[in-house]
Amino acid sequence: MKQINWFFLFLAIAAASCMIGVGIAIGEDSMAGALASIAGLVVVMGYGFKTKKKLRENGEM
Repeated sequence: MKQINWFFLFLAIAAASCMIGVGIAIGEDSMAGALASIAGLVVVMGYGFKTKKKLRENGEM
């Protein structure tokens, strides 16, 4: 069994929280909240993919 990569677990939880935020913002009729959550999701997911690619290229993953 592989070791847990705590950093990527944190990013996954942050991305899931942003997705939940989108749902809550839509339920509350808050366009600003929905847009902020979507922007946060794009940032978190983009950073995660970028970091994973960098680690894979360096042979660390």
